[in-house]
Amino acid sequence: MTQSATEPATPKRPHIVRRLYDWTISWADRPGGIYALFFLALAESSFFPVPPDVLLIALCVGAPKKSFKFAAVCMVGSVIGGMIGYGIGFWGYEAIGQPIVQAYHGEAVMKKIKVWYDTYGFWGNLLAAITPIPYKVFTIASGVFQFNFVQFLTASIIGRGARFFVVGGLIYYFGPKIKLLLEKYFDLFAILAMVLLIGGFVLLKYLK
Repeated sequence: MTQSATEPATPKRPHIVRRLYDWTISWADRPGGIYALFFLALAESSFFPVPPDVLLIALCVGAPKKSFKFAAVCMVGSVIGGMIGYGIGFWGYEAIGQPIVQAYHGEAVMKKIKVWYDTYGFWGNLLAAITPIPYKVFTIASGVFQFNFVQFLTASIIGRGARFFVVGGLIYYFGPKIKLLLEKYFDLFAILAMVLLIGGFVLLKYLK
């Protein structure tokens, strides 16, 4: 039996990632939003597909004065999750890490991260921590290649902190009107923060 021209078309079921995105955003209107932000940031660092930035932006727009608090919670969760990702790569790559990397088509990215680390050391770690490269691929790769854990942890704190505090800072100072701009040009803001951060370290080095 064919569908009549007058009958409404059956709506397509949203893609799984879109459903996860909508579910993530829904926590912005719930009392436990800040706890969801922590666990989302933790999970995204090792396997979850939706970045915590979407919930961070929503929470900050809802309460701009708490933007730095939200950014700090997001950073702590992300760094702890990053350590879990490092452990997955170090101890359980074949059983757990490899399927995750393959799901994100991250094999080539892992090779690039290895080249960055071999070439630039700590700075390669820092670059990978803040760029649009899926953070989970970076954390797992760091464990697989047995990067220096202290350097990995330091790069994660600085890189993820810069990424999330840029979001929090912009909303704190400019309010909800910056939301659309952030969502559209987020990666550009993240890279700009990275350039400014590295520039500051270089400047401090030459001022000594």
